[in-house]
Amino acid sequence: MNIDTLLHYINTYGYLMIFIFLFFGIIGIPAPEESLLFLIGLLIDQRSLTFLPAVLAAFFGAFTGMLSAYVVGKYIGSPFIHKYGKYVGITEERWFKVKNKYMRNVRKTIVFGFYMPGIRQISPYFAGINKISFLDFLLSSILGTVLWILPFILAGYYAGSAFNINPKYVPYLGLVLLLIFLTVVFVNFFKKRKA
Repeated sequence: MNIDTLLHYINTYGYLMIFIFLFFGIIGIPAPEESLLFLIGLLIDQRSLTFLPAVLAAFFGAFTGMLSAYVVGKYIGSPFIHKYGKYVGITEERWFKVKNKYMRNVRKTIVFGFYMPGIRQISPYFAGINKISFLDFLLSSILGTVLWILPFILAGYYAGSAFNINPKYVPYLGLVLLLIFLTVVFVNFFKKRKA
């Protein structure tokens, strides 16, 4: 989806589109989440959106996505993995390793996993599959959602105030963030292999 289409949807449907894009992005349907959050900040600066409704739409979109994925993981995930996991290489041994690693840092993974594409989408499903208590998941999700959406929206807002940024260039921010993420992943991977 290009930026013109995204802007058209936001202009036509307003805050509902922010909610929908972030909801789908969290449950695993590709959406330009970070770019969208930055764009929201720019549009707030340009007076196309109002701060509080935009932040609330972003928060509830991401948070509802987290809760939905948790519920799917809790009630459907485990039977699905046991039945079909073998077809995609998920053996009992691999599942046990991943589960132990996830359970050691579950709160941190939920809170800071928002900043890692892929982890952000998988984490709530894993929390549900591993029967993390709903209260723990709820509190970690609220904190993670706030710590994820606010910095990107504020960055867009302040960048829009300081520089004359054309919204058409916002998707490149998502590409830059993806490249930074992949670089960090590869550096850590090679460090571990060397050690």
